[in-house]
Parts: sequence; structure tokens; C-alpha cells
Amino acid sequence: MATITKYKKKDGKFSYRAQIRINRKGTTYTESETFDTRVLAKTWVTKREAELGAQRVLKLKDKPLKVSKIIEDYLAQFGANYGRSKNYDLARLLRYPLADLDISEITSQIIIGHCIERNKEAKPQTVKNDVIWLKTAIKTMRAVQGFTFNLDVFDDAYETLWREKLIGKSEERQRRPTRQELWALSRFFAKRKRSIPMLHIMWFAIYSARRLSEITRLEWADNNANNATGMVRDAKDPRQKKGNHKRFKYPRSAWKIVQRQPIGSEFVFPYNPKTIGTNFDRACNLLGIVDLHFHDLRHEATSRLFERKLGIVDVQQITLHESWKTLQRYVNLDPGDVDI
Repeated sequence: MATITKYKKKDGKFSYRAQIRINRKGTTYTESETFDTRVLAKTWVTKREAELGAQRVLKLKDKPLKVSKIIEDYLAQFGANYGRSKNYDLARLLRYPLADLDISEITSQIIIGHCIERNKEAKPQTVKNDVIWLKTAIKTMRAVQGFTFNLDVFDDAYETLWREKLIGKSEERQRRPTRQELWALSRFFAKRKRSIPMLHIMWFAIYSARRLSEITRLEWADNNANNATGMVRDAKDPRQKKGNHKRFKYPRSAWKIVQRQPIGSEFVFPYNPKTIGTNFDRACNLLGIVDLHFHDLRHEATSRLFERKLGIVDVQQITLHESWKTLQRYVNLDPGDVDI
């Protein structure tokens, strides 16, 4: 039997929860999903009831299936579609007791218990990723492999996890390097002639607003000297990264740095991003610069673009942010600088 329940969310909009409940020979099976419209909810109910009618959920219990096997299968089949961060978070889950359990043993209590332990070594925003990616892997492989699992256990766990602050939103950094810190770093890198031109890369990041992973993937062949544009291949995107190529504008100072690079590879900056990040962190430590990350240079770059009075649309042509909401996170301006 299926039911569709309409409820009002905090933002005032309505959602529809479709739930399928099947009783057969003393065994009860439930499954639910939430949709934005009643039509979508009805469509899902019709499809799932037809699928379940022919599946062993109505006949026999599923064969034992460990959570670790689900995660491994998901990474093997779909890991290439996502970035290093998500894959790392999922692979890390394999080290915890939760991964050794059978999928049938996963309850809201198990999820909450895992998060309590993880909070002893990680921040709530990091622990939240555990829950998100675990649910994603189970939901995807359930559809692919046909095993049964009620995802409601995650919804039940979320309420407690948020209320008790066991999971949380990522903190928005507002760190910008000071003028003195930039001068110190510049002098430090200028005195050390290494195979990686850290001075050029640091200032290119500040002028171009490119992420470190993007800087090392820029190709000479994608540059257009007529209009000073380049291309970020496989640009970061929450939905589709692979094949998401985007053209951007080089600010004048960034373009000058590009022109100073030797052409000895297909890449403008053919260096290992991990080594660049390590070199930057080591320099900060030696100079006594506290809590400054290479990614903070992207904040610095975006803020500088707005300080030059560029409009939102113009800045987006450089930073490649899709919306003002995401772009706003990188803007750290001083209200005292407003000239009115």
C-alpha cells in the first residue's frame, strides 16, 4: 500500500513524501522518497511498486551484503565521475566499524553512533560528509544492484545529528593575506630559485582567482592571445565535473605572468599541485604567518576584483562562479572602504 503525504517546509514551500508499505507473511517492508510535486511522487510510487512486485523483497531476505562492499562497488563504478575529495571521504569510511556491518544492520542509531565517535577526531562539517556520501553510495547501488534498504534511517538520524551539533555546515573563511605577509612571501620565494616558480604561481593565483588544481591544468593550446582568455577543463561542479570545460578571462597582470612562462610542456604551469601547496605552507611556517592557506589567495583575488569596482557578471567571467550565492563566499571586503 502506498501513501503520499503533503507537508510544508521551513521555507514555506510544499513537498510530498511518498511511502510504500508492504506486508507479506509477517514481514513488513517500507520505502519512501520525497518530491517537489505530487505528480513526481505518484510516478515514483507506480514505478517502485511494479519493481518490488517482482523482486525478492516480497519473498526472501536479501543475501548478506557488507557496507564496505557497497562502498567499494560504488567507487569502482562511479568514482571517476567525482573529485578526489568525495572519493577520499568514502574510502576513509572503510576504516571504521560501520563498514564491517551488513547493510541490514544499518540503523539511525548506528549512524548517530558513528558520528559521535567521528566527532572526537573531526569537525562536525567533516562528519556531515560521512553521512552524505554514505547515503549517496547506498542509494545509488540499491538502484544498480537491486538490494533492499529503507533510506528513512538517514532522515531519522539527521534530526538528532543537527540538533546535537554532531554535523554542521562548513565554516566560511574570511582570511585575506595582509600586505606585509605578501611582501614577506614574495621576498622569500624570490630568494629561493627552485624548479617551481613559486613567486609567479602565488601572484598568478592572486591576479587570476584560479584554484591551485586549475592553475596546474591550464593548457597553452586553450589560450587565446587575441582576447586574453583561457580554459579550465573539467571545472569544479557539484553535478558534472568531467567534460565541464569553461572559458575565462585573464586579468592583465595574470596574462603577463603567463607570457613569462617557458613553453616546455602542454601545460602553462606543469607542476604537482601538492608540492606547490606544501611549499606555500612551509614558507608560511618559516615566516611565522599563521592560518594562511593557498586557497585563501582565491578569496584575495575575488575581493580585489570587486575593489576595482567590477560588476558581478564581469567578476564571474574571471572566477567562473555560477551564481552570486557561491561567489559571495569568496568576497571579503571591509565596509569601511565603501565610498559614499
